[in-house]
Amino acid sequence: SNFKGVPAAVCSSIEWSYDRLPSEEHKQTFLLCALMGHNALFGDLLMYATGLGLFHGINTVGKTRTRLLTVVSHLKASCLLVDSYSNQRFDMHDLICDVAVSIASKGNHVFAVGPQDVLDDWPDGDIMKSWEMISLQNANISMLPDHLKCPKLVCFEMLSEDYRVKIAANIFREMKNLKVLYLSGMNLSSFPSSISLLANLRTLCLTDCVLSDISLLGELENLEILSLQLSNIEMLPEEIGQLTKLKWLGLSDCSQLKRIPPGVFCKLPRLEELYMANSFKEWEAEGHSSQQSNSSLVELKALSCLIALEIYIPNAKIIPEDFSFEKLQRYIIFIGEASNSEWDWNWSRVRDYSRTLKLSLQTSIRFLNNGVKVLLKKAENLYIDEVKGVEILVHESEVGDYFQQLMNLHIQNGAMIQYIFKDNDNVHQIEFQVESLTLQGLPNLISFCSQNKGSISTSPQGTTLLNQKTLFPKLNELVLKSIGIERIWPPQGFCSTQNLRTLIIKGCANLKHVLSDSMVEYLQQLECLTISECKCIQEIISKEKITKEAFENKGLICFPRLNSFKLKSLQYLIGFCHEDYTVEFPALKILEIKNCPKLKGFIYKSMSNDTSIDGVLFNKKVAFPNLQKIVLSHLRNMKRIWYSQFSSGSFSNLKELIVEHCDVLSNIFSPFLLEDFQKLEKLIITDCVSLEEVFHLQGLNIEEAYVVDSQLRNMTLGRLPTLKHVWNNDFNENISFKYLQHVHVWECWSLKTLFPSSIAKDLRQLESLKVKCCGIEEIVSENVKGSNQQEIWFEFNQLSILKLWNLPNLLHFYPRVHNTTWPVLKNLRTCQCGKLKIFGYGESQLQRPLLFIEMVRTLHLFFKDSSYVLPESPTTS
Repeated sequence: SNFKGVPAAVCSSIEWSYDRLPSEEHKQTFLLCALMGHNALFGDLLMYATGLGLFHGINTVGKTRTRLLTVVSHLKASCLLVDSYSNQRFDMHDLICDVAVSIASKGNHVFAVGPQDVLDDWPDGDIMKSWEMISLQNANISMLPDHLKCPKLVCFEMLSEDYRVKIAANIFREMKNLKVLYLSGMNLSSFPSSISLLANLRTLCLTDCVLSDISLLGELENLEILSLQLSNIEMLPEEIGQLTKLKWLGLSDCSQLKRIPPGVFCKLPRLEELYMANSFKEWEAEGHSSQQSNSSLVELKALSCLIALEIYIPNAKIIPEDFSFEKLQRYIIFIGEASNSEWDWNWSRVRDYSRTLKLSLQTSIRFLNNGVKVLLKKAENLYIDEVKGVEILVHESEVGDYFQQLMNLHIQNGAMIQYIFKDNDNVHQIEFQVESLTLQGLPNLISFCSQNKGSISTSPQGTTLLNQKTLFPKLNELVLKSIGIERIWPPQGFCSTQNLRTLIIKGCANLKHVLSDSMVEYLQQLECLTISECKCIQEIISKEKITKEAFENKGLICFPRLNSFKLKSLQYLIGFCHEDYTVEFPALKILEIKNCPKLKGFIYKSMSNDTSIDGVLFNKKVAFPNLQKIVLSHLRNMKRIWYSQFSSGSFSNLKELIVEHCDVLSNIFSPFLLEDFQKLEKLIITDCVSLEEVFHLQGLNIEEAYVVDSQLRNMTLGRLPTLKHVWNNDFNENISFKYLQHVHVWECWSLKTLFPSSIAKDLRQLESLKVKCCGIEEIVSENVKGSNQQEIWFEFNQLSILKLWNLPNLLHFYPRVHNTTWPVLKNLRTCQCGKLKIFGYGESQLQRPLLFIEMVRTLHLFFKDSSYVLPESPTTS
């Protein structure tokens, strides 16, 4: 094997897969992907493939895209490529990438320098003559040669993060065969004139570059792909109109682009794809040619080959009446001014769809330009903003034209809208293909579809957002924000959203509950549920008067796939559901409950004589076997988090617990519960004014307890004015917190000691200890039961940071004879610890010092802390 630590058989296997790819096109595409690095853009691969003429006999960008998608799909099926974090990108495993680069570099045909490489000296001229490709990906390059003699070179790419690296004017003079030039993150303010000599250049990308005068690009007569994305250009030069073979033009994210001279686009007859997202918006209206300083949309009519367009049109009135978008196959088109910052024209979130249309209407859909209506009929992804003066968004006859093909629908800011469409009893049911539906800022919305003929001015009692008239079998995301509905679904008997995975509800003032008990069985695919700022919600699951036959598992509520559940700012919420039910969340990993001041419990009881369950959040009727994170905040009635007993293993996988602003909470972990929380790694408790103990162990029979080996690594306790104990009892070796790494405690003035000695003895992995503004008298307390050990050792082998700030009562580290070791302590900071003896030199029988000065590397002492150093030692410099 040529790769360190990698068996030769593994490399051979990758080469074997490469050799058996079905065509040379597949092989060349695979090698290109490797040279592009991790999470590469498919659009960049398309530019390379077009420029290099990778697919013989294909002469359009559209056909090249289709063929390239097929090849990439085959490479993924062969496990040579993998999916990335976006469907616009692809990735490759490191080892496969290394082998591919090795294959590409055989025979000195490819010169590749990666991000970890340093290039001080370039190879000699004879080696350069054999190069066909140069790839410099964010490498550490001190300088580029004045020119590179590479007569066979067809592709040169250089990605830089250092704008100081400049390119000499003549660097391309001897690259006459160059077909692809890709420069990113470069300072090209002195534009290299030798680019004009590249007569065979087909793809030129100057992405994220500092540019000045680029008019000489007009001399590149064979150019087919030109990308100036993310550059600082202010004007597109008229000379671009000379590029009559141009098929692809990228001007996206050119935020300073203010001028495109009239007539430039008309001169590009072969242009297939034009990208101007988040860029030029100074379009001129038609018919002002004498004074016109900018291009108009009329010019785009002349582009008969145009099939892909990304563009922002701030005013719909400048769109010509006879403008047709019929030939567009892919588009992202924003029309109108955004109504607010939350809406915004965000281009990054719409890439997953082939055809996106965003409309800020300021009027009704009925008054749209005919060309825009063509876009509307073909759109997969539709955003509608600022609909004014209408109670019905679309009429029944228009629903099939505009909505039934949609995959995503987002409607917002329609103050008068009561229905998305109205049924005049002519349609039995309408089935939508929508996968994501967002309704926002529609305060008078009654229902998606009306069911009553006649007046729509008032809301009939019991009207629901979704009813029997509207079917959403593919809906997986439903977002409802600030809308006027009273119910989402009927209480029983009907639901067409069985595939719903995400439900987000915010600011729906009339909503009193989310689901009825009978509806739960229809939402078994739900994975994410977030409810916030709904001032009338009292319970999430309502109890309906239904027969046992209507709800098969009466008494059991189960969400088998729910993994994230968040309840926020629900002022009247008293609980998730009534105690008549047992609730199961077998897949739940994240639970957040914030600012629900009237919450009685997760499962609440209306009337109860059992005071032991008053103010208890979780009782034995709720199960969370896979829960990993809990966040509890501003729960005024919560006295305890856990009941003394709960379902076996219910919290056994909990890793992170955050509790804040719970005013009547007295302790966190009650007796007998530590065994269930052994996997807890992170604990944050702040602003709980009644909390007296974190780990309440009183009454626990240590001798009979199971061995508890806590995984707790990070503990933060802050602003707990009544906290008296972190651990309220000193216990034996049956309980250990030996994995603690970081402890931060501040503003706990009732706290007298931090660690019991039995815990402190095991803190060999502790890395940082920060204590600030506390009433602590000693860091480690003496054993309650006493100890036969004459002298105790505390070994802080990993502790590198120790900060003690404003601890006016701190007397000592440990009250009895002891030894401490701090071999890696590097940073000691103290402030206002007037009673503490910090440093010592040798043995002190009266008061043991915290540590010896020879062990500290970095020391910060403030105010009078310098007097803490014992004077018995010789002076040190």
